[in-house]
Amino acid sequence: MGRNHPQTLLIDADDTLWENNIYFERAIADFISFLNHRERSPAEIREILNDVERECIVTHGYGLPSFTRSLVRTFERLSVEPITPALHETIHGFARTIAEQPVQILPHVRETLDYLGARHSLILVTKGNFPEQSGKVARSGLKDFFRTVEIVAEKNVPVYQTIVSHHQLTPGQTWMVGNSPKSDINPALGAGLNAVFVPHDDTWVLEHEELAEAKPPTQLLVLAKFAELTNHF
Repeated sequence: MGRNHPQTLLIDADDTLWENNIYFERAIADFISFLNHRERSPAEIREILNDVERECIVTHGYGLPSFTRSLVRTFERLSVEPITPALHETIHGFARTIAEQPVQILPHVRETLDYLGARHSLILVTKGNFPEQSGKVARSGLKDFFRTVEIVAEKNVPVYQTIVSHHQLTPGQTWMVGNSPKSDINPALGAGLNAVFVPHDDTWVLEHEELAEAKPPTQLLVLAKFAELTNHF
């Protein structure tokens, strides 16, 4: 594999290097509790919110502004009472709790990046709201481990192909490392790259997807923990 030959590792950020989705899940639980719907179960409300989030992503992308808009729209769709400025402020408060969270680095990430960076070329590839993601990268203290940082609006086959072209990478020596089948693994394989799937227990439901099969010459590696990268690279 890439242990004895320099490779390029494209590495995801949210829920690969640091915690992210757990804060959204807490905010959603608080929102559903606050809504206190008499006819819909929490699970039904969550399904509606998921649908609204999908709609908002199309028009407003990823990140807290889009998430906040999704909460407001879901409230408007389900509540019998009109949304007042006070209610609006309360709903925005659920999203603000996420923004106020410190960047919590996942176990053994820092020492693993230190090990990998001495042997391979590391590029951080994260999707979402640019100011939001760049702020997290800066606060994480991990930026210096990476040759560069790519913040993209979406992760799909054309985006990975653009990254390969822009940085003049060799697909057979390039690996995408991440926790999301939908954004990290499947489109990277589709672009002819190799991939390393590192599952997270709380991966966002909208990122769930069946893992694609790696068709030769591409390779797919499934690891239990980020630190296991040192056994292969």
